Amino acid sequence: MNDTGKLLEEMNDRSREVFRRVVEGYLDTGSPVGSRSLTREMNEKVSAATVRNVMQDLEYMGLLAAPHVSAGRIPTEVGLRLFVDSILEVGDPNDSDRDAIESRLSENDLDVAGILNRVGSVLSGVTHGASLVLAPKHEAPLKHIEFVSLAPDRALAVLVFADGHVENRFFQPPTGQTASSYREAANFLNAIAAGRTLTELEQVVRAEIKNRRQELDTLARNLVEGGAAFWENEGTNYERLIVRGRSNLLAESGEKEELSRIRELFDDLERKRDIAEFLELTEAGEGVRIFIGSENKLFSLSGSSLVVSPYMNADRKVIGAVGVIGPTRLNYGRIVPIVDYTAQLVGRLISDRGQR
Repeated sequence: MNDTGKLLEEMNDRSREVFRRVVEGYLDTGSPVGSRSLTREMNEKVSAATVRNVMQDLEYMGLLAAPHVSAGRIPTEVGLRLFVDSILEVGDPNDSDRDAIESRLSENDLDVAGILNRVGSVLSGVTHGASLVLAPKHEAPLKHIEFVSLAPDRALAVLVFADGHVENRFFQPPTGQTASSYREAANFLNAIAAGRTLTELEQVVRAEIKNRRQELDTLARNLVEGGAAFWENEGTNYERLIVRGRSNLLAESGEKEELSRIRELFDDLERKRDIAEFLELTEAGEGVRIFIGSENKLFSLSGSSLVVSPYMNADRKVIGAVGVIGPTRLNYGRIVPIVDYTAQLVGRLISDRGQR
């Protein structure tokens, strides 16, 4: 039994009801819940003083907190975790939410990229939060790589895959590159890329540079090593991590300090600093996962919660994820089924289009 389960066992029926009503009231209004309002809602007739005593006990257990001396109580992160794990009842998305999601995603003319771009907008629109969509990594074998110089500090890597898929990835090359070094670097990579996926190529390229060092001049070697940034999709028009609806979170922010933390969160996301970590969140198992505040370092600074679910291909392999970020007082009972349903729908749509 986990720690939150033990806390639940320590509570009697009255304290469980007080706790549930405080959390539900806070999630509904965002404001502390006072003892007087609870006495009017309790199943049994109790005094405000009795309710205050129960709330003090729950505060001592670390489940509630008093943001101001004379105010009511709000749940702590531990309290929210207990509520989500043990008390929250999750059903199916309501009809209007399901219809809004289906109508925007089920158009036959959408390819995989179109589905993933649209699902971010749909999720942020339906939930009024920010959405994250992790697109599948393209794992077909490479056929050809070409570098194109756009400016002294900007270049394009054109990746042609054996299945005909083409990606254009922008990156910042090492200084001093020439037409000759771009050509030599591309020739070197093409010689070892045949039949390998991008991930496999990334794993062997440094060893190949060491083994065939004499075949590359310094500029070309610097380009192959320093130009590896293009593997991470930095600034590319084929994003792996698609972020939509940041204005929803900014609008929810009240205090200046909170606003600054949320901006820092989105700066991190836009730099795609934690794509690998975000993917790891989804690979631990099937179904929706909820991260509240400091439980996930990517969102702890902003005091935000993440509801995320993987989506799978026809072979039941996790290939990506969809999620919603919002304040810790998210309406979890509504958001969880929306994210779960969207992930399942995206998986079916991508499987129908043959994405593996």
